[in-house]
Parts: sequence; C-alpha cells; structure tokens
Amino acid sequence: MAAKDTARATPTHVAVIMDGNGRWARQRGSHRLAGHKRGAERAREVVEACPDLGIDYMTLYAFSTENWKRSTREVLGLMSLFGRYIRREADRLADEGVRMRIIGDRTRIDPKLQRLFSWIESRTRHNDRLHLQVAINYGGRNEITRATRRVAEAVARGELAPDAIDEATIAAHLDTAGLPDPDLVIRTSGETRISNYLLWQCAYAEYEFTDTLWPDFTAEKLDEIVTRFRQRERRFGAVS
Repeated sequence: MAAKDTARATPTHVAVIMDGNGRWARQRGSHRLAGHKRGAERAREVVEACPDLGIDYMTLYAFSTENWKRSTREVLGLMSLFGRYIRREADRLADEGVRMRIIGDRTRIDPKLQRLFSWIESRTRHNDRLHLQVAINYGGRNEITRATRRVAEAVARGELAPDAIDEATIAAHLDTAGLPDPDLVIRTSGETRISNYLLWQCAYAEYEFTDTLWPDFTAEKLDEIVTRFRQRERRFGAVS
C-alpha cells in the first residue's frame, strides 16, 4: 500500500504479536490456558480502545502455523477459546461497528470452527468503525506460498500473463487483500523477533518491543506506544 501522506500520524493499522500468556500463567502457578484466557480479556480491552486512539485497523496474532507443535491440551484449549470468544463477543462487535476477519490457512481448522469464522465475518461485514483481523493458523511464509500458488494457477488457466505479475498482483492474493499495510507492529513479553508475522505487509512498518506480558498490556500502554509512534519520522526510503 502507498505511504501515508504525513510522516508523523496516528497509525492507521496496528498489528500485535500477543506474546507472554504462558509466562504470565507460570508466574502465578497456573496452566498456560489460564494465561490465554486472561489474554483474550486483554484483547477485548485493547480492541475497544482503538477507535478513540484513531486506529482504524488492528490485526492480532493469535495462533501461528508453528503453534501446532504445542501440547494437545493447549492447542485444543486455544481452539475452544477462539470459538467461545467469537460467540461471546459477536453481539458486542456487531453493535460497536467492528468488522471481524480471520486470516490464515483454514484447511487445518476444525470444520465447525471454520463455519463459525465464516459466520462472524458475514455478520459484521458491513461494519467499518474498526476493522479487526485475527490471525489463526497464520504464518507469513505460508501466506506468501498460498498466494504464489493462486497466482500460478491463474497463469496456468491463461487468466494472467507472467509479465503482468507485479507487487500489486501478489498483494491481491494475500489474506490481507484490500487492507492497508500495518504502520506499527507491537510485540509484547520482551522478545525481539517477528516470528513469521505479516512478512510481506510489514516491509515499512515501525516496530515496538515491550517487556510487558500480553495479559498485563493495557489500553494505556497502547496509548503510550502510539504517542511515541507519532514522534517517529517515516521516510519510506526517501530523504527527510
């Protein structure tokens, strides 16, 4: 997507790597799922704060393509948590003008949960006060691979000439097609890696790494980070 007109503006799109749920739970002698439940509550608070901060799009990294390596108990617990969150929050999201999308590879997701994803997307599709994307079974490399495959299939069908493929073509086949690229990526818990998250989309994103564990991350903390973002000069390869 094109660079924003102003170099020091409120981020239109904030992407978050919600990390630290497990450590938060261990510090309290609880199972990791207790941390995930607390993290889901925190997500609600942070999402609610976005419109007042001028944020129009938020994308939350909830479950990566690598997270299947975790224990069966944790994976099943997370999938159940996703379903409960959607059912519990559906009315509120619809009433508050939030449009929800699920991004990621759905082929490995239980069909019942896939239907629930489609249901919440359909129910909120006309909302535009805030666009909320939740990345489930998502990986940046996986996404680019799937997009490339779809482009190759279009070429094979004779619908697309190879020399017509450009960056816009690839972007149009990503899970985030039609959405602006993130301006700001936040990772909680003190880790300083991007963990295969929105690799294509974050080419010019600003990054903020905080030691705060996700279950302790508040709307006030988001406000502080957004305020610091406004002080950054984003040149997108140009000269100030």
